[in-house]
Amino acid sequence: MIENREVDVTRVYHFSAAHQLANPARPAAENAALYGACHRAHGHNYYLEVTVAGAPDPRTGMAVDLEALDGHVRRTVIDQVDHAKLEDVPALAGVITTGESLARAFWRTLAPGLPTGRLSRITVVETAKNRFEYRGEDA
Repeated sequence: MIENREVDVTRVYHFSAAHQLANPARPAAENAALYGACHRAHGHNYYLEVTVAGAPDPRTGMAVDLEALDGHVRRTVIDQVDHAKLEDVPALAGVITTGESLARAFWRTLAPGLPTGRLSRITVVETAKNRFEYRGEDA
């Protein structure tokens, strides 16, 4: 029987935020050369995909309590970053807000308090062309 095998459940969330790619340890001219137009303040309509793995509960058939997951993601990430300048978000202090860095930071924020299941992937979709996936510290 395969009823207890894990499944991945992915929920998609949306937020809009501004950011500016810059390494504060580097001079402005170097940041401009490193990050091009993205060194200036600008914004994106991001999508955050949170994938959680778990074995379906034999009673409910569900691997993840979606309502609990939604509440956790909303409280710990979306409420903090939506319509914010990402560099001003406390959980992102010191983070150069590239998509790669956002995916890792969101993982560190979400993983400890995950209500059900096991976090298996975070995907940050910045634009139609830019998608950043992170699978955790031990992946």
